[in-house]
Amino acid sequence: MSTATPPQAVDLTDVDLFVDQRHYELLSWLRANDPVYWNPSEQGGFWALTRYDDIAAAYVDHASFSSAGGPMLGGSFQSGETDTAANRMLVASDPPRHRLLRQVVHKAFGPDYVAAVVEQVTVLVAAAVDRALAAGGCDVATDIAPELPAGALMAMMGLSHTQAHELIAMTRRMIGFRDPSWVDTEGDERLRLAVLQADLFEFFADILRDRRRNPGSDLVSLLATADVNGRRLPEEDILYNCVNVAVGGNETSSYTAAAGVLALIENPAEHRRLSEDPDLMDGAVNEMLRWATTNAYVLRVAVRDVAVGAKLIRAGEPVTLWNVSANRDERRFADPDEFRVTRSPNKHLTYGVGIHRCVGSVVAQAELSILFRELIDSRVRFALAGPVTRLRSNFIQGIAGLPVELTGVTR
Repeated sequence: MSTATPPQAVDLTDVDLFVDQRHYELLSWLRANDPVYWNPSEQGGFWALTRYDDIAAAYVDHASFSSAGGPMLGGSFQSGETDTAANRMLVASDPPRHRLLRQVVHKAFGPDYVAAVVEQVTVLVAAAVDRALAAGGCDVATDIAPELPAGALMAMMGLSHTQAHELIAMTRRMIGFRDPSWVDTEGDERLRLAVLQADLFEFFADILRDRRRNPGSDLVSLLATADVNGRRLPEEDILYNCVNVAVGGNETSSYTAAAGVLALIENPAEHRRLSEDPDLMDGAVNEMLRWATTNAYVLRVAVRDVAVGAKLIRAGEPVTLWNVSANRDERRFADPDEFRVTRSPNKHLTYGVGIHRCVGSVVAQAELSILFRELIDSRVRFALAGPVTRLRSNFIQGIAGLPVELTGVTR
C-alpha cells in the first residue's frame, strides 16, 4: 500500500484505531510513505518509527535513545519532569544501571523457576480447559488466558491463586486506564493512572513486608536481599521492579493466548495443520506472538540529535518504536498479513531486541506452549459465540472478551 494520502487522519494516540483494528492499514501507509513520522499531540507530539530495521536499530542504540522516560506515552518527561522510575525500574533504565538491575531480576527466570512455572501453569490450564469443555464453552479471555500469568505469579512470587488473580485484575485496570469497562474514565487521566499505580505499589509493599519477615526463594525475596554494587536496593526500587515483572508478564502471555485462539478460529486450515503436526508448536507460538504483538510500541527519548532516514530527531524529543508495525513490515516478512504456523524465519520484535529484550520471554514461551499443547492434545474445536471485545488502549493490544463454544476430549 503506498497511496499519496493516508487512509485516515494520522494520530497514533487515537484508541479507536486500535479497537477497530484500522491501525494496521494506517501503519502500512506510514511504512510506505512516512516511516519516521512526527505525530502531533496535546502533549507536544512524538516521533513514530514504523519500519523494522529502524526500530531494531533504535532498540540497540543506547547512546542515542534513552529508556529512562518510561515505556509508554504520557510519562513525566512530556511535562518536563524527571520520571520517578528512571534508572530504578528495569524497563526504564539505561546502561550501566540496566545491566545491574537485570542481573538481579534475571535470577528469577532461571531453569528452576521456569520448571516451577511450567508445573503450576500446566495444572491451572488443564483444569480451566476441562471446565470449559464440560460447560461447552467459555470466554477464553477471562476464563482460560489469565491462568497463564496466574501460574507464573504463584511459582515466581509465592502468591496464592487468589492473590495472583487479584494482582492480574489490578494490572488490567492500570493498563486499561482509558477503558470504561475496566475503570471509571471520568476525570483527569494522569491522576487516574497514578491512583491505579499506587494500588499496585501498595499490594507489593504488603508482600515485601511479609517477605522481610519470612524470606524465601521467590522474586520479591531475591530483590529484597540483592546486592547491587555492594548495597541493598532501596524499597522503591524493589517495588518498581515487582510491578515491572508483574505488568509485563500478566499482559503478554494472557493477551497473546486469546489472540492465538482467535487466529486459529479465523484460520481453520492453520489450526488443522497444527493439530496434524504438533511439532510445529514452537513456530506456531512465535507466529501468535508476531500476530498479536501485545506491546504495540515502546517509548524512547532522544539524548542527542540523531538522523533516522531523512528526518532529524532532536535531543529531548520522544520517539516511539512501533513493534506492531515492525512485525507486519513487508520488507522483513513475506505476506505479513497472513497467519502461518509454519512461518520461518520469524524474527519478530514482540519481545524487543538487545539488552531490553523481555527478561521473561522464556517464561512466556513456556506458558503459551503449555496452553496450546493442551488444546491440541484435547482435540479442542472452537467457534465464536459472540462479539470479540478489544481493550481500549494503543499501548497494549488485548482481547478483553472472546466468547467461544468448545468441543473436545475431557479427562
